[in-house]
Amino acid sequence: MMRCPDRLAASVKGFLDPLEGRRLFELAAAASRQGPCLEIGSYCGKSTVYLGCGCRQNGGVLFSVDHHRGSEEQQPSEAYFDPELFDSASGCVDTFPAFRRTLAATGLEGTVVPLVCPSALAARGWATPLSLVFIDGGHSFEAAHDDYRAWSGHLMPGGYLLIHDIFLDPAAGGQAPREVYAIARASGRFDPLPMTGTLGVLQRRA
Repeated sequence: MMRCPDRLAASVKGFLDPLEGRRLFELAAAASRQGPCLEIGSYCGKSTVYLGCGCRQNGGVLFSVDHHRGSEEQQPSEAYFDPELFDSASGCVDTFPAFRRTLAATGLEGTVVPLVCPSALAARGWATPLSLVFIDGGHSFEAAHDDYRAWSGHLMPGGYLLIHDIFLDPAAGGQAPREVYAIARASGRFDPLPMTGTLGVLQRRA
């Protein structure tokens, strides 16, 4: 029986609505029966908890790609900067220690494979078919579109492409993820499924 990990995820820093998290959990639990899942942009691991717990239902694997230096809006003087995640020794944001603590606290060290590098670098030599790809890295158009181009082709037929922070109202948030979502829909390779909050869900056609 699946048990949603809301309580595990609640104490983890992040920007994921619990309803969106539950959808991630359900989709990862379904997808991981077919193959590994992958997320781009883990931050401190809130989405990782939902996806990882879904994968764990089937003894599956979640690859988590993040350079752990923070996205554009998480840098010093920006809107989402968190001084607790700033490493004064390196002079940079460093979310990896918090991410590792999340994996240890939630028992996901045997499920999640951290890839601490830029998304484009991880994709450069990638050859493993994926059952789910969750795009939640950089939110500029260039970053989000590069992630889509780098990873969507690795989805197996029937696999899920998930894109976070799709705001239908421009006043509510940036539009880059929405633009990438529209590009994916227009490609003819995916069928749209119902959205949950700002989480867009597409399924690769057979």
